[in-house]
Amino acid sequence: MTARPVPGTLPAVFMRGGTSKALMLHRRDVPGDLAAWEPAFLSAMDSPDPFGRQLNGMGGGVSSVSKICVIERSARPEADLDYTFVQVVVREGRIDLSGNCGNMLAAVGPFAVDEGLVQVADGPVSLRIYNTNTRKLIEAGFAVRDGRTVYRGDLAIPGVTGTGAPIRLDFVDPGGATTGRLLPTGVVRQTLAVPGLGPVEASLVDAANACVFVRAADLGLSGTELPAALEAVPGLLDRLAWIRRAASVAMGIAPDLEAAARIVHVPFVGLVAPPREAGSLSGERVNAGDVDLTARVISNGVPHQALPLTATLCLAVAARIDGSLVHEAARPTGAALRVGMPSGILTADAAVARDGDGWRAERGSFFRTARPLMRGAVYYDALAP
Repeated sequence: MTARPVPGTLPAVFMRGGTSKALMLHRRDVPGDLAAWEPAFLSAMDSPDPFGRQLNGMGGGVSSVSKICVIERSARPEADLDYTFVQVVVREGRIDLSGNCGNMLAAVGPFAVDEGLVQVADGPVSLRIYNTNTRKLIEAGFAVRDGRTVYRGDLAIPGVTGTGAPIRLDFVDPGGATTGRLLPTGVVRQTLAVPGLGPVEASLVDAANACVFVRAADLGLSGTELPAALEAVPGLLDRLAWIRRAASVAMGIAPDLEAAARIVHVPFVGLVAPPREAGSLSGERVNAGDVDLTARVISNGVPHQALPLTATLCLAVAARIDGSLVHEAARPTGAALRVGMPSGILTADAAVARDGDGWRAERGSFFRTARPLMRGAVYYDALAP
C-alpha cells in the first residue's frame, strides 16, 4: 500500500531566542521517540526545500530559523527543565539532534514560566536547564512579573532590532559537550589532512558545541567578509565543508568522511583573524579598537548572519587556551571577549583552568533577549500506510 500524507496539528509557541527563531513544543505533545517524529517536524518547517526558502512551512530558509525546541519539566534532581534541540535541515529531508542551540536557550526558561511548567515567584528567577543533546547544565536568569516573563527592557543585541529584557545564560562546565573532552584530540592545535586541500592547521575545541577553528588568512580571506561575500568566493564553502568533515573524524564525532557529511550541526567551522575594522550587515562599521577578535562561523554549511551562541562560547574558551589559533589571533584581555562578527560585536565571558590532566572549561556566560511571537497550533503532514 502506498504511503499517504495524514494531516495533524501540534500545540506550539513560536519564539525568538537571541538571533534565532524556533517552534517551542511541550514534550508531552510529542509522544515516543523524537526521531520518529521526523516526518512531522520536516512537514511543519517545510524541509526538504530545494529552493531554500521553506515557504510552505514555518522555517525561514536558513539554519538559524529552521529550529524546534522540545521542553518538559525535568525529573533530574539537578535540573528544573529538560530541553531537546532539533535542527531541521533546510535542503535535506532530515533532522539533526547532535548539538545544542545557545540562542534558543534564552527562550526555554521564559517559555516554561509562561506555559506553567514551573512555578516561580515574581522577581529575579534562576532556572536550571538540562540540554539532552549535550548532557550539559545551563542556568538561565531573568525577571518575572505577575507570574509572567518580563520581555521588555533596554538590552540590545547585535542582529536583532529593538531592545528587550536581559536573560543571562551561564553554561556550567561546558567542556566536552559533543565529544566528552574539551580538547578532543588532546592538543591545542594540529594539522588536518583535508581532501582536495592538503594540510590545514586547526584548533579543535569542544565547549558548548564542538568547533574547528582555522585562520581566515590560510584560506585567502581577511576574516572581515560578510556572509554574501563568503558565499560568492568560488569553491570556498565546499573547501570549508571538507575541513569540517576532516575535523569531525579527527574529533571522533563521525567514524569516516561519509558519515561526517551527514552530521551537519557539529562541528561548527570558525574563521578567526586579529581585531580588524569591518563592515556589518546593518551598514555600521566595526572598529578594530572595539573588538578583541574577528570571527566568522559556518553553520549547517552556510555563513551565519551573526554568530551561533554556542560557537561564541567555544571561541571565548579557546581564546583562553594558550597556543590555540583563537588565542593566537585574539587581543590579550582579562575581561570578557569582544568578537567582531557580521552583525556587529558580540561579547562572551569564559573561565578556564589548567590542571594535571590539561585544560578545563569552568564556565561561560552571555546575555541574550527573547520574545514570544505566536501561540497556537502548527499544521503538519506525516506519512501513514
